[in-house]
Amino acid sequence: MSDQEIASAKGGPVLHFPTVMGAVVITYNVPGIKRPLNVSGDLVADIFSGKITKWNDARIVAQNRRVALPNSDILVVHRSDGSGTTYIFSDYLSAVSPSWSSTLGKGKEIKWPVGLGAKGNEGVAGQVKQTPGSIGYVELAYAKQNALAFANLKNAAGRYITPSIASVTAAAAGAKLPKNTDYRVSIVNAAGKDSYPISSMTWILVYQNQLDAVKGAKLVNFLRWAYKDGEKAASSLDYAPLPAPIVAQLQNRLKTIRVADARVGGAK
Repeated sequence: MSDQEIASAKGGPVLHFPTVMGAVVITYNVPGIKRPLNVSGDLVADIFSGKITKWNDARIVAQNRRVALPNSDILVVHRSDGSGTTYIFSDYLSAVSPSWSSTLGKGKEIKWPVGLGAKGNEGVAGQVKQTPGSIGYVELAYAKQNALAFANLKNAAGRYITPSIASVTAAAAGAKLPKNTDYRVSIVNAAGKDSYPISSMTWILVYQNQLDAVKGAKLVNFLRWAYKDGEKAASSLDYAPLPAPIVAQLQNRLKTIRVADARVGGAK
């Protein structure tokens, strides 16, 4: 949430609690291509802004010397609805492409100059799956569940990285969070040789002042369970668990939630 969104929240101050981490992947449907394509961030930005329109464009070929790329049109598929996935994707492109940053920028909704819109990760995944020559962006889980190809992406260290739980965890480790963080942070294009560039946390948003004592206590107990035991299930769902040091910090952060003027974060 932005400062303005928090200020306008009717229930008072809102706390951001990261839960797990995920990857946004570049997925594509190019018949005959068997191996993962290599792409850099500036290349992706120019594809999604309509500057690169053919699969055998010289810049794509230069990063995929051993791949026979076809002389066919690229069809961009993007989200038609506002989404966190679009925010993360455009946040990354803004970080690596000055041209993208100065024109399209970042946000939950983008004024796409080219392409076909689809609703939800499932919509983009479905459109890419059934449309030869298409390219889109989805969460890693949707690409894997739909057996879609996805690209290796060049990271800040100059290495092409495959999106995975391990490379998302590496991105979190490479991101330096300030001691007084409120966890409204971006970890795109994080430092580290093994970091996947389009990585992000997901958040649960919690009103700091809980007006219902029973519900407030249950909420805190649920979050305590999530950090202690729930994180263990993340990998099986194609999400990365939070690093242990961050989990420890968040357990302490739960103590700042108040119910009827009484701290409940220490409740057992």
